[in-house]
Amino acid sequence: MASEGKNLVGVDIGSAAIKVCEIKEAGKGPRQLVRFGFHPLPADTIVDGHIINSGAVVEGLEKLFHGSKSRKVALRASGHSVIIKKIAMPLMTPAELAEQIKWEAEQHIPFDLAEVTLDYQTLTRREDQGQMDVLLVAAKKEEINDLYNLAIEARLQPVVVDLDAFTVQNVYEAAYGAPPPAETIVLIHVGASLTTVNILADGTTAFTRDIANGGNAITEEIQRQLGISREEAEAYKCGGDGRGIVPQEVPTIINQSVEQLAGEIQRSLDFYLATSGDREITNIFCSGGTANIRALLDALARRSRARVALLDPLLVAQPGGKLIDPVALQGRTAQAVVAMGLALRKERERSS
Repeated sequence: MASEGKNLVGVDIGSAAIKVCEIKEAGKGPRQLVRFGFHPLPADTIVDGHIINSGAVVEGLEKLFHGSKSRKVALRASGHSVIIKKIAMPLMTPAELAEQIKWEAEQHIPFDLAEVTLDYQTLTRREDQGQMDVLLVAAKKEEINDLYNLAIEARLQPVVVDLDAFTVQNVYEAAYGAPPPAETIVLIHVGASLTTVNILADGTTAFTRDIANGGNAITEEIQRQLGISREEAEAYKCGGDGRGIVPQEVPTIINQSVEQLAGEIQRSLDFYLATSGDREITNIFCSGGTANIRALLDALARRSRARVALLDPLLVAQPGGKLIDPVALQGRTAQAVVAMGLALRKERERSS
């Protein structure tokens, strides 16, 4: 992709909170994070990827953009409304591929093609085998339209819709550079209700999977076992959060829950290794609010025997400027990754 124009404002509408990032690129100098916003959403605002309480989302967006002149935004889609498939096709020209892709999509996409927006990108051409790998993406028009209409209602100007897996990859590549060809890197974004796994091999996406599990499951387990409110359970999960001493049972409950999540993630990694012929995973980078739970990173490291670390979006852009509230950003960098990836998108982009 070749990019032109100003950076868009990244808007990540998650099931637990809205996160907003705005970055400024200064020629050859380092990027600056000039705005970060965080607005918690009421429980059940978004359920299974569907926006149930649109009023709460619009109200949150209006608060986050109050007084802001930068209103051109990049949004993200994820979950059941999005399908990402890597497919092998015979070698062909770009024009032939544009003609053929719809027929291929019918074989791989479990939705009616009239209901989805299709996109694709050639990953690698294997001239010796007469084949090429193509990344096929389909997103339900209904979900995209819902996102678009929410942004319009909040007086924003949506320009781009990107996918969770790719926004996290944008951040990884901007922070650490393109993955070395010999390494297999896993990017795991653990949100409140959804975990996205993106495996990069030979520098490109080789496998993606969404797992319907995340931080909410840990909160619900604490709530169930201790018979307390959701708010109390969430606070205890986050280490107390001003509510005094954390009950001694909480670490055990958290460990049990993260073991279950780590097990689900490892099954995806095992499936990839078994079907790809890849020998091992080198590094795992985690992001999302639930990645702040150290026990999850330890469980993943133990199961995968790979190096596990937090993906740091501040390697992409350092906080600067009077609109940055250091308190709002403190402890929330892992949650800012998707919004940061969206903020890397530009007003005008064209395929190169």
